[in-house]
Amino acid sequence: MNIYKMRDLIIEGITAKRNDVSHKFDRENEELRVERTDNGQGITIALSKALNKAKNDDKIIDELVYYIDESINRMGEEKIDAETATIYPVVRATSFPDKSKAGDPFIITPHTNETNIYYAIDFDKSYRLIDEALLESLSMSAEDMKVLAANNLKNLPVEIKKQTVQDNDFYFINHNDGYDSSRILNTDFLHEMLGKTEGEMLVGLPHQDVLIIADCKNNVGYDVMAQMMMQYFAEGLTPITSLSFSYDGTKLQPVFILGKQRNYNNKNKK
Repeated sequence: MNIYKMRDLIIEGITAKRNDVSHKFDRENEELRVERTDNGQGITIALSKALNKAKNDDKIIDELVYYIDESINRMGEEKIDAETATIYPVVRATSFPDKSKAGDPFIITPHTNETNIYYAIDFDKSYRLIDEALLESLSMSAEDMKVLAANNLKNLPVEIKKQTVQDNDFYFINHNDGYDSSRILNTDFLHEMLGKTEGEMLVGLPHQDVLIIADCKNNVGYDVMAQMMMQYFAEGLTPITSLSFSYDGTKLQPVFILGKQRNYNNKNKK
C-alpha cells in the first residue's frame, strides 16, 4: 500500500458512511483533510504516519474511518453540558498547535521541555480539546477545570503488560482510550512503579496511545528502550516525543540514549 491507495481507501470508507463531508489532499505534506460541509470543522490525518502503522496493523483503515466518523459527528454537536462533561488532561508535544482552527487559544499547562498538558472533554468515542472559548461556555475557571481533570485521570484503570529482555523489565500501558500517554500525569501510579524498579526507571510516551515504563538494569535496557521509542514514535498517529524520561520520584528528566547493545533475544548474554 502507498499513500495514494491509503487516501482512496479512507475516502471510500468515510463517504460510504456519510454524505455531509468534503475532503482535500495536501500532496506536499501527505495529509488528508476531512470536513463537515455545514460548519467547516474537520480533522486532518497525517497519512505518512498512518502508513507506517499499517505495516503492523492491517485494520488501520477501518480504525481511521471510525475515528474520522466519530470526530465529525462530535463536531456537529455545539452545546456541551458542563454538569455531565467528563474532562481529562492530555499530553502533547510542545510543537502541537496552541490554538484551535477558529483561532481560540487552548488551555495549556507546561509539563516538560518536550511536552505540554492540554485538556479535553471526553465523548466516549472521541474528545474535544478545551480552548478559552469552550472553557467560558462551561462557566468554569481554568484552575477548577485542571483539578477536575487530574481527579478524573486518577480514576482511569491502569492495566499493564510486562516484557523482560536480558534482565530489563518493560511495562506497557495501552488501553486505546485516548489517554494512555496521559497516565504519565498520575503521580501515584509513577511512585508505585518506582517502588518496583531495581535499576533506573525510564518513562516514555512516544505517542498518544501508549505509555512505556522501563526498569533498566544494564546497557541493553537503555538500548532497547531507545529503539522502541523511535519505532512507536514513527508509527503513532499522534506522536509526542521519541525521548525517554528518567523518573526519580520528584521529576521527569529527558534522557538521550545512544544504543550499542544488539543481542536483545539472547537471554544468556548479560
